[in-house]
Amino acid sequence: MQNKHKQIILIVDDIPANIDILSAILKEDYTVKAATNGLKALRIAESATPPDLILLDVMMPDMDGYQVCRRLKENPLTRRIPVIFVTTKGEVEDEAAGFACGAVDYLSKPLSPSIVRARVKTHLALYDQNRILEDKVRERTAELNGTRLEIIRRLGRAAEYKDNETGMHVIRMSRYSQLIALEIGLSVAESELILHAAPMHDVGKIGIPDRVLLKPAKLDDDEWNIMRTHSYIGYKIIGDHPGELLKTAAIGAYTHHEKWDGSGYPRRLKQENIPLIGRILAVTDVFDALTSVRPYKKAWPVEEAVAEIRRCSGSHFDPTLVEAFSRRIPEILEVKQQFSDVTVESSSLSGEVEIVKYAGANQ
Repeated sequence: MQNKHKQIILIVDDIPANIDILSAILKEDYTVKAATNGLKALRIAESATPPDLILLDVMMPDMDGYQVCRRLKENPLTRRIPVIFVTTKGEVEDEAAGFACGAVDYLSKPLSPSIVRARVKTHLALYDQNRILEDKVRERTAELNGTRLEIIRRLGRAAEYKDNETGMHVIRMSRYSQLIALEIGLSVAESELILHAAPMHDVGKIGIPDRVLLKPAKLDDDEWNIMRTHSYIGYKIIGDHPGELLKTAAIGAYTHHEKWDGSGYPRRLKQENIPLIGRILAVTDVFDALTSVRPYKKAWPVEEAVAEIRRCSGSHFDPTLVEAFSRRIPEILEVKQQFSDVTVESSSLSGEVEIVKYAGANQ
């Protein structure tokens, strides 16, 4: 039971007698493991109980110590394990080669037990300190990322509540956007980036006067011109930031009203000139607006909303994204149900709603 709490030292040497010498020096204070070649050493280092430090011979057949060390440092699972070379090669250029491939120290044979114990103790202490520091950095980074994401979500909700009472809109369309991103082959990390950036798409509505934003009737030309400024206002609110999340959120805010055929705003971008996040948000924002209650309309039935999205493929929307949206309909409907607005009634649309009306829900 006592060995369970001891730090693990891996000794790598093709000569068993050398392993015995080092083991005798260290076994009282540490749990000692041994490997007689590089491949065995790598397997032990990658195991569920990796060593805390590796004592590595340089001159071994098949794979020498330098090669083993490089392999260890190339692997994310083992690259942090400190490596000390133990060898008869004590020239300056030999030590330089060892440090170049990632070793932390160099012990020359014949070995002094007191020096071996001192070096091992020192580097294990440094390793422990580094691990503690890295854990603290990870915790702090996670905390900062969580805070940043929460601020983004709350700003998105603030803009949405100013617009109307469908406060779940930003959550739904963000998750729709993530599903589409995954469907077109983006990685999990890239899709999550879109998920977290999407809630900021309408933050610019904070800068739109209530007389325009909350008007229950069709907007006149001057009012439309004012409404359309929310894309640029949102872009300026988020600002020019080097972080990938805020950069993506700013682009999404600026471009989610561009249209595939170049008739959108604010810059009348066309097709692939529209950033991908803007093209994705265009689909998900309109779909959620269609299927949600607005001051001037009831919620469209899902079937009619999907048909409208498909009808506008190649004009308003990127056809590839419309197809991806269509393939993910079952999951999109699950999201819609999970994050439904309490105030929304399930009713069908009475009468025909002009396309400018649904556009108005996003303008």
